Amino acid sequence: MAVERVNTLVVGAGQAGLAMSEHLGRHGLPHLVLERHRIAERWRSERWDSLVTNGPAWHDRFPDMEFPNTDPDAFVPKERVADYFVAYAEMIGAPVRCGVEVKRVERLPGRFGFRVETSVGEIEADNVVAATGAFQRPIIPAIVPEDAGVVQIHSSAYRNPGQLPAGAVLVVGAGSSGVQIADELLGAGRRVFLSVGPHDRPPRAYRGRDYCWWLGVLGKWDAPAPRPGTEHVTIAVSGVRGGETIDFRRLAARGIMLVGRTESFRNGVVTFARDLAENIARGDANYLSVLDEADAYVARYGLDLPEEPEARQLGPNPACITDPILELNLREAGISAIIWATGFTADYSWLKIDVFDEKGRPKHQRGVSPEPGIYFLGLPWQSRRGSSFIWGVWHDAKYLADQILIQHKYQQYHANAKRQVTAV
Repeated sequence: MAVERVNTLVVGAGQAGLAMSEHLGRHGLPHLVLERHRIAERWRSERWDSLVTNGPAWHDRFPDMEFPNTDPDAFVPKERVADYFVAYAEMIGAPVRCGVEVKRVERLPGRFGFRVETSVGEIEADNVVAATGAFQRPIIPAIVPEDAGVVQIHSSAYRNPGQLPAGAVLVVGAGSSGVQIADELLGAGRRVFLSVGPHDRPPRAYRGRDYCWWLGVLGKWDAPAPRPGTEHVTIAVSGVRGGETIDFRRLAARGIMLVGRTESFRNGVVTFARDLAENIARGDANYLSVLDEADAYVARYGLDLPEEPEARQLGPNPACITDPILELNLREAGISAIIWATGFTADYSWLKIDVFDEKGRPKHQRGVSPEPGIYFLGLPWQSRRGSSFIWGVWHDAKYLADQILIQHKYQQYHANAKRQVTAV
């Protein structure tokens, strides 16, 4: 049986894989996109029911297609985001095969290209693009043992308050996921404890413009590399209720009990770091710095945008910040569940090529690995701050497609030159 061959194999049919397919198609490069589930599956089955995008519809999309029948300033529900990508795949004619899992990729011995083992057979490809992104395997810190008597799930497994047993909930992680889940649980009548670590908390909007707009005009999206120590900064931002600024003091006033970073567990007691006030202050500093830069931009260019002095009014710290809880007996507090909103790690165990550092992270330059023919797409800070966002991955895919086309032309020249020599 003949082995199927393709110029470029794209692994994953989420936003990264579809963006890659669009640009490869524009270059006329034969390619195939393999997806082990459905197109944009993570938007459907690995997010909670009420999730909406954290950026407005005018921003969180690909350049060539708007969200249909949607206010540009609205925050789109997750199912409609998945539908958007399905429609986009149809629009560009993406050659996607769903229900096919890539199990192993290895270099072909003695010649250019790769052998790809899938759940339905083998494929040979000149190039392989790992478009699975960096958020593949949920991280649950080994703090609370499984036999601690509470339900423990990762935020990717959370769907709605009804799936949790009755009782209070500890949410660990105060980024976008943790804050929004804690807020939903509080609205459902649950008692909620929220473990807050270091974070940035930008304004949702300021002086009549969304934060995404400010990031653009201030040049923040195009920052080429993170500042030292900020590679994995948690960002608390939300599109809930039409978009709102995350304010931990307001959350506390509504009834959420804030605590510091979750540190350890012993004999039914969780201990928290003494860093809550520091973490809140750091988030405030980030928030105010954005306002300062925005004001300076308005003044410099004479923009007619309304002043918003009330945005700088932070209010006093509640008691849970000034006199923080450092220990919490789960049983006495009535806590029946812990939700770990603690992020993800990459999983490239299927890629048997020497393109990873000692920590298992891809070695690459703007997604181009040191191994000819292997590319990565959808990584945070792949080329700029915006790389892991919907529109950002589209631009990174364009760059990779250009590099693949360049190499394809070199290979074509080699093949043509070889034929000419043979003919002589």
